[in-house]
Parts: sequence; C-alpha cells; structure tokens
Amino acid sequence: MTAVHARPTNRHLPGAGSVGTLRAMNPCLDPASDSRGATSRTVRLTINCITATHSVPAHATLATLLRDRLGLTGTKIACDQAACGACTVLLDGDAVFACHTLAAQADGAQVVTIEGIGHGDTLDPLQQAFIDHDALQCGFCTPGMLMALTATLARAATAGAKPQRDELARAISGNVCRCGAYPHILDAALDVVHRR
Repeated sequence: MTAVHARPTNRHLPGAGSVGTLRAMNPCLDPASDSRGATSRTVRLTINCITATHSVPAHATLATLLRDRLGLTGTKIACDQAACGACTVLLDGDAVFACHTLAAQADGAQVVTIEGIGHGDTLDPLQQAFIDHDALQCGFCTPGMLMALTATLARAATAGAKPQRDELARAISGNVCRCGAYPHILDAALDVVHRR
C-alpha cells in the first residue's frame, strides 16, 4: 500500500503570506508600481466548472472574489491570516487558503469551493460521511475541513492509496475546529477511504 502524505506547502502558493508581503515580493501586484496606473486586474477563472472573466482590484484576495462578488459564501473568512483554514478552497487540485491568495495569482486556474463538491442534490460522499459521523457542531470550520480532506482523498485515489488516520490528521493540520470535533472528522474521512 502506498502512503499519501499531506503536503502542507500546498496550503500556500509560492510567496504566500500577507497581501503586503506578496506585493513586496512581486511589485507587479502593487497597483502603485503598475506603469499603466491600473488598480484592477482581469482574471479568467474556472470556478466550480464555470469559466468566466472577472475584473478585480489588484489587492483582492480569492476569498473576497468568491464571497463578495460571486456569492459563494461557503468559503469562510475567520482569522484572515491563513491560520484557521476556514477559507480553504482547491486551486488546481491543491488545498490553499483563499484569504491569502490574491485573485490575480489564480488567473487561469481551476477553483473548487465547497459549493462545487456535491453533485446536484446529491451530497459528496465525504459530506454525507460528516453527517453520518456527527463530524460537525457549529459548522463554521466544516467547509474548510471538507476541502482540505477532498484534496488529500483525491490524491490518494489517483495514487491508488488508502491514507491512514495520521495522514488524514496531517491533511487537516492547518484547519482549526473550535468545537473539537476532530475525532469525528477523522472517522468520517476514514469511512470514505474504506468505502473506496
């Protein structure tokens, strides 16, 4: 059996940090340094299988675009410091913190939010397992937990691997559940692993 390990670096794009840090590392992201004087960027994204072009402020985060512009409020903003994982989405299959990913960085990417993992009126198996194993209490962390685990389970399925409990725990190590539902969350994820 092949082990699949979570890659914590997937939670951040190269150079991810505060927006100020991103601007310092890449002056092209700073509107003040734009020789054209533009304060917005045009980005083309495929979000939950829908491709569209959006004009966003140069400093706008992916979370802001998703929540404020597109109404995809399942992506939560809690700490706004990439410390709690509530804003986790998939960017080209990797789990990233949307609160610390500039929308401009995601140009041309495939984005999946919590709204995009189900199949119409049918829940994704991981969503159903969360219900079956009582893996949520207040529910605020749930979308981020589901997205982090979705990335890990997809990589495992591609590799033909069945991640163990400790590997799944590492996958959600960047996600905080203030209610302490971690044992139930891991039970739900393991249920999905064993059903495959």
